[in-house]
Amino acid sequence: MLVRFWGTRGSLPVAQKADAIQGKIARALLAASGREFADEAEAAAFASQTLPFSTYGAYGGATSCVEIEGADDAFFVCDMGSGFREFGIDAFRRIAGGHARTYHIFLSHLHWDHIMGMPFFGPAFDPGATVVIHSGHADAEQALRRQQEEISFPVPFDWLQAKFQFVTHEMGVPAEIAGVTVTLIRQHHSHDSYGYHFARGGKSVIYSTDSEHKLENMDSEAAFEAFFRGADLVICDTMYSLGDSVSLKQDWGHSSNIVAVDLCRAAGARRLALFHHEPTYSDEDIERMFEETKRYEELLREDRAPLEVICAYDGLEVAI
Repeated sequence: MLVRFWGTRGSLPVAQKADAIQGKIARALLAASGREFADEAEAAAFASQTLPFSTYGAYGGATSCVEIEGADDAFFVCDMGSGFREFGIDAFRRIAGGHARTYHIFLSHLHWDHIMGMPFFGPAFDPGATVVIHSGHADAEQALRRQQEEISFPVPFDWLQAKFQFVTHEMGVPAEIAGVTVTLIRQHHSHDSYGYHFARGGKSVIYSTDSEHKLENMDSEAAFEAFFRGADLVICDTMYSLGDSVSLKQDWGHSSNIVAVDLCRAAGARRLALFHHEPTYSDEDIERMFEETKRYEELLREDRAPLEVICAYDGLEVAI
């Protein structure tokens, strides 16, 4: 399997402001310290080897959308945040190369930041496409139609030309979909959210965003440890610091980087991807949390196998 991140922010999309870009350029010039480069490729090589990712790159600003490549003759996508638009553009490119026009979409929940890309999803207007919306919510179709009512959007849902199907899944009951075994778990979030376990050929990926983990509810945490057990990659909601998640932002439906490490270590997962980044965080803020998370994991490691921690960004690809 190959995991592609098309959108990694939480709550609402964000864009880089001019002063943020100017700051990156200034820091890059300082690091270059008067060096001269023969061409852009040489300068890019210097930057990638010398500068931190928060200066040389960017964590992105699109909301949740993650593709899992590896199904039989179908696209697999988790959530339809604003990154869903870019996925659709890339899907057309692959269809031109012979890829099947079947899309399996797995919704964590129905809040706006996770469905807002749907009206801009190009393949939805392809009469030869089949789009299957999978969810734990029986009202998924209602939510998607409502955001395209005339008061909210000029293109109604009924104008979409793809063939749409809506499938509501039972919790904990594995479903075989295009050669992948898919299982859902209910998560603590307003109007509920659902985590997904994708398994094929002895490999597994967890998509678990918009889930608040509470220390006082250990029975629920034991269920998540079992759900994450032995996963090759856990994509996990790490929107807040531990302090924020248990104080200022308790009951806001999100969790912390520290809790994610604890859960993944207890479950024996191999890799953790920090995800659903706070929209007010700068690239430097996200990178600081990333470094703190890696240090915390190292402190817990002792003689156990390491948990690899990565930080998701728009455009990241992870091979499983």
